[in-house]
Amino acid sequence: MRSTFGDGIHVAIIMDGNGRWATSRGLPRLSGHRAGADAVRRTIESAPSLGISVLTLYAFSSDNWRRPRNEITGLMKLLGRYLIQEADRCVANGVRLEAIGRRDRLPPALIELLEKTERKTAAGNRLLLRLAIDYSSRQAILDAAAKGGDLSQHLGPDVDLLIRTSGEQRLSDFLLWECAYAEMVFTRRMWPDFTREDLAAAVEEFQRRERRFGAVTARTA
Repeated sequence: MRSTFGDGIHVAIIMDGNGRWATSRGLPRLSGHRAGADAVRRTIESAPSLGISVLTLYAFSSDNWRRPRNEITGLMKLLGRYLIQEADRCVANGVRLEAIGRRDRLPPALIELLEKTERKTAAGNRLLLRLAIDYSSRQAILDAAAKGGDLSQHLGPDVDLLIRTSGEQRLSDFLLWECAYAEMVFTRRMWPDFTREDLAAAVEEFQRRERRFGAVTARTA
């Protein structure tokens, strides 16, 4: 499915390295997640000026429930605080927020905040911000198949550019269907250190690549 949200590109980011960023500085892992929230803000503010109309961020995977209980609790509280603090900023900047993933396992207070922020930002038309929370691409594909018909109609828009930070080079059950023809950029930069310049460099790398979608061009024929 192609996005109808503007004419820009769809960038998806696996925000990796928060915990390692913190432990390398002798800090608790949650300090890394707090620093990562600042990187989220920088990225959202920078995206429209770089030609990005859809931004999907991997905030919490279904596999992340395996993490220590205190880290999960802290992450959920951090997500809630972020929604409270950023909702008005999103409205002012034309950012529409949409959460993807399961909701039934999230704390009730967080579900309420997500739904409230989705309603509040529904008129945003500059950037579609998709937060993947308790998200599993495999489960999303299974759920889409159960609905019948064309799977792409039940899944998200095609990803143009996937970025993963911290040096890891795998998809980790993130947007597997949507990334079928995505260009991928892997950087060793830890997510809390990710800047507008890093995002711009990834977009520039994407723009230099030739996308053939299985076909050939006159140059390669």
